[in-house]
Amino acid sequence: MSRALLLAAFLSLAGLPAAAATLRSVQLEELTWTEVRDAIKAGATTIIVPVGGTEQNGPHMALGKHNVRVKALAGKIAAALGDTLVAPVVAYVPEGPVSPASGHMRFPGTITATNSAFESVLATAARGFKANGFTQVVFIGDHGEYQKALGRIALALEREWKGEAHAHAIEEYYRASSAGFAKLLREKGYTPAEIGEHAGLADTSLALAIDPALVRADAMSAAPTGPSSGVSGDPRRATAELGRAGVDLIVARTVDAIRKALARR
Repeated sequence: MSRALLLAAFLSLAGLPAAAATLRSVQLEELTWTEVRDAIKAGATTIIVPVGGTEQNGPHMALGKHNVRVKALAGKIAAALGDTLVAPVVAYVPEGPVSPASGHMRFPGTITATNSAFESVLATAARGFKANGFTQVVFIGDHGEYQKALGRIALALEREWKGEAHAHAIEEYYRASSAGFAKLLREKGYTPAEIGEHAGLADTSLALAIDPALVRADAMSAAPTGPSSGVSGDPRRATAELGRAGVDLIVARTVDAIRKALARR
């Protein structure tokens, strides 16, 4: 018997998820179709749909911040939950109108989608997951603007599926990454003006913890603030250590929220 099968047997006897023992990744796009099929048969019937966004993040941080962050955090959340896979990140999200451009769309590189297209893609993908054998579809979103849309989609699917499968919009993920992390930073002595709401201390620290390549150190040390820069806050004292504290907070709170949601179903 292979080591993987021995480990799976041990985990099964211990009452722990066995499906995860034989998977080389929790990321759906990194698996073969037969690996996904076997994982579902073994009990990995929960799938997280991570929603990001491609938008300006000031002169010091890459446009894909939300996408990189939500993929990494969803992976950690899935590993902690067990028997859970992670769908590819949804990177095209509503960011405002194209003409006349407003909000983040005023900055080159930001990508937008209509609300109807966005919601249709997510709902259709969820139906596909259900058809493949997933019974719990979990939406988490890294951006504040579409949280209500995720809730609408989950509610509509829940009504449509009538108990055959379930859909969940876990808003606690976003609350932890925004208000929750901001509170933690205030307790460490950082000011709300530094923490900011977009591309400031909080956002930049999370990026440094997850993938330092997202951040341009020289631009960060001289980062301007204000509407014309795309920065709300001050990233100059951001560190990976602060970001790791935020990562731990987000993962712990989201895992707890998902477990509670699944238990209710």
